[in-house]
Amino acid sequence: MEFVSSVLIAIGLAMDAFAVSLGIGTGGQANNRRAKFRLAFHFGWFQMMMTVLGWLAGSTIAIFIGAFDHWVAMGLLGYVGVNMIRSGLNPDGDCYRADPSRGKTLMMLCVATSIDAMAVGLSMAMIGTPVIVPSIIIGVITLGLSAFGLMAGGRLGQKFGKRMEILGGVILIGIGIRVVVTHLWG
Repeated sequence: MEFVSSVLIAIGLAMDAFAVSLGIGTGGQANNRRAKFRLAFHFGWFQMMMTVLGWLAGSTIAIFIGAFDHWVAMGLLGYVGVNMIRSGLNPDGDCYRADPSRGKTLMMLCVATSIDAMAVGLSMAMIGTPVIVPSIIIGVITLGLSAFGLMAGGRLGQKFGKRMEILGGVILIGIGIRVVVTHLWG
């Protein structure tokens, strides 16, 4: 796979992670450099590793995963999005205090944003393309765009406050719906 194609695929795959990062940044839950790095790093790592896993799996598990992967992604993104909206609507403080750069929330977001990378890895295996260089490109670009989304979202959140947390939740739910719609009507 040529370099330009790998970069374009990586940008396409990174858009979900970028949008989720933008939403999280607006909510201010990842409010220090360490949390932002941890989140961006894990988004990049998961995109890279899911591409490799898809490539390794070949066509054996694609039949099983393809039937429900989009519903899993929508459910995970919807769960976090609804909690962000509730937090934004609560005038007294934060309803949703979970640090998205740790634990269960981090895992849910990483899996939800990287399921499509597994499909890309699978298609690379089917056409006989080596996976190492493209998966590294995918991981690095996802990390960079996620970090940018977190920083840009943080600035928007500071300027517009709780309204941006609501918008971040809506964005997450919208991404989940887009994943399902794209999969069903592609």
